[in-house]
Amino acid sequence: MSISSPSQHSSQKKTPPDSPKLAPIPRMVWLIGIIMFCANLASVIVYTYGGVYFKKMGFASRHVGLIEGLAEGTSHIMKLASGVLSDAYRRRKVLMMVGYGTIVMARYLMALWSTFAFPVILARMLDRIGNGIQAAPRSALVGDISPPKRIGACYGLKRSLATMGSFAGAAVALLIMYTTNNNYRVLFAFPIIPVTIGFVLLLIRVKEPHQIKHAAVLSGIPSYAPKYRPKFSRANIKLLGGTFWKLMTVNFIFLLARMGETFLVMYGRFSFHIDESFLPTIMMVFNASWSLASYPVGFIADKMNRYWLLCLGMGTLILANFVLCTAGGLVAFYFGIMLWGIQYGTTQNIFLSLINEIVPENLRGTGIGVYWITCAIATVTCDYFVGLLVDVCGTMRAAFVMTGCVSVLGLMSLIVIMGYKIRTSPSGH
Repeated sequence: MSISSPSQHSSQKKTPPDSPKLAPIPRMVWLIGIIMFCANLASVIVYTYGGVYFKKMGFASRHVGLIEGLAEGTSHIMKLASGVLSDAYRRRKVLMMVGYGTIVMARYLMALWSTFAFPVILARMLDRIGNGIQAAPRSALVGDISPPKRIGACYGLKRSLATMGSFAGAAVALLIMYTTNNNYRVLFAFPIIPVTIGFVLLLIRVKEPHQIKHAAVLSGIPSYAPKYRPKFSRANIKLLGGTFWKLMTVNFIFLLARMGETFLVMYGRFSFHIDESFLPTIMMVFNASWSLASYPVGFIADKMNRYWLLCLGMGTLILANFVLCTAGGLVAFYFGIMLWGIQYGTTQNIFLSLINEIVPENLRGTGIGVYWITCAIATVTCDYFVGLLVDVCGTMRAAFVMTGCVSVLGLMSLIVIMGYKIRTSPSGH
């Protein structure tokens, strides 16, 4: 019979019980992030030079703003439709394939007829339509497969991988323009490669789950029975809940203060005289800061009240508008661009995470779709008036003053809603 020493007994007594471990992020989330990496790499190569290319074709700033606003607005409208359909028929992958296939079509169109204005505009619209079709089902699918208490981290990882693709796209655009002496034909042809790779990965590797991993934890509406599928009906909009619509009001005001990145590139080109070959550095700084902020913010958001992080993101947008408005040189300009990326990495993840918590899981795609349609209306409005203001005043600084004031209003509206929720909810959510 073996005899244990006193030290062995003491060490056994001091051994703490196993602490619960966080569930790992599913491999499917990584795969979706890689597919987004490919799509964003292709899109940013074209998007970086979109506004400058339209200006070279003779378009006024307000027309550029209208084109970009309509493109983004159409994308967000499609997100609503595809989100509702993905809830009604539980076929998220099919819609993702239709959307991604449309993006591939747009890339081929841009490569073949980039010297004509109409095909370029059409390709831009098709790209955003395709993105809209696959975005809401994709975000809802991530929500479906994410483990409980890891939803923020999953969305943060997905977004970090996507924005790493945007950073890589800007770097590739810089390399192409520098080595080809600003050859737009080569620039617009290269994106065919990454989008084709992404489409193949989506086709053969992405699988839909048989059941949803987690329910909405803060929804005021009871979940549906497991076998029930919501029908395609406007009545479902009412089931999203009052908290959801308050959040959408804040989102609408906030996005009225956030102009498209096309204007940031134009600002760098025409106000700071950045060489045309080096314009992708703007998108590189923007996407690097967005990517670096996304996962840490998502991880932290799983451990605290998400509304406080949303306040932080809105405050960052106010600061970014101020820095860009008062920038006197390239250092301040790029610092403002970095802040612009950080507020993206903070706010977009938080909005999506909150939607997944407050909307019934069987209406998750619908909630995300409504979120994007709210973005659509605000984006079209903001981009058009920013372009109009630039044409009238002759400077982007006036636009930053306008959007800065609106962003202050958005932060105030969020604080009011937070105060109302704290007064009416014992948990403070």
